[in-house]
Amino acid sequence: MPYKVLIPIDISAGGKEYLIRKGYEITIGTQDEIDLNIAGDYEAILLRTSQVNEAVLCAAKKLKVIGRYGVGLDNIDLEGCKKRGIRVTSAPVANIVSVAEYTLLMILQCAKNTYEVERLWRSAQNDFNSRNTHCGIELDGRSLGLVGGGRIGSLVAKRAQAFGMKILAYDPYLPLEKQIPDVIYFKSLDEMLADADFVSLHVPLTKETCHLMGAEQFSRMKKTAYLINASRGPVVDEPALIEALKKGQLAGAGIDVFENEPKVWPNPLFEMKNVVVSPHIAGMTIESSDRVGIHAAMGIDDVLSGREPQWPVI
Repeated sequence: MPYKVLIPIDISAGGKEYLIRKGYEITIGTQDEIDLNIAGDYEAILLRTSQVNEAVLCAAKKLKVIGRYGVGLDNIDLEGCKKRGIRVTSAPVANIVSVAEYTLLMILQCAKNTYEVERLWRSAQNDFNSRNTHCGIELDGRSLGLVGGGRIGSLVAKRAQAFGMKILAYDPYLPLEKQIPDVIYFKSLDEMLADADFVSLHVPLTKETCHLMGAEQFSRMKKTAYLINASRGPVVDEPALIEALKKGQLAGAGIDVFENEPKVWPNPLFEMKNVVVSPHIAGMTIESSDRVGIHAAMGIDDVLSGREPQWPVI
């Protein structure tokens, strides 16, 4: 009998085709919540945003591996998986180019006031004078502070250097050999925040990074600075960010991720003229969507075939 793989929420074709070619039987779900009545039938789960909690693990008696469609692990009970010997893999390199490119887009959108200028130009007033009242700034010579200098942060740094930006970084976990030439590394987050014209977040969501950016951190930033978040929503204390923007402690923000996804409305950030928002799409390109699915499927196949997975979590 072939191994069975549950995909609670549909993915792009690449990952599904990979599993079918390898001889797996796949089931595509229709809702985010995993059906406990069928969970026990599957040896593997290819997981997007569904929760794998204690209830799911208790029901999934045959489960041997979870292949995470992406890198976020906050929806998986990792301790429960460890206790049961269930392997967890991820896809940490599949969408890093997409996220890095989108980060630069948000930096440019903030710098050039594109959201507000376009709104005024498209409005009934057809405000051509917005080109004079909403002048942007140049990136050349501005400093970009990266919170997290790993795979995505390093790609953002290289791309931002092409715009003539000075790159600052804070990452206490980054080995010396992985540091990028011509980047100024800080031992203190507060010191880096005080120097940066743009602050871009590239860290996973953990107990240590939850609300890493809050009222105290915003008070350290320049009033002319912008915050960019394309990592995880809870890395930012959202009410504190809203208050800082209302008080003029920051010039603006580019926000792709939110604390309470997907139910983010109503939210004052959506009403602010100096804030660019998007629905967690930084990593969502045609190329990366297929790559993420294939890499998650590869992790499942590695474990069920008795090989050590290329991108293991546990």
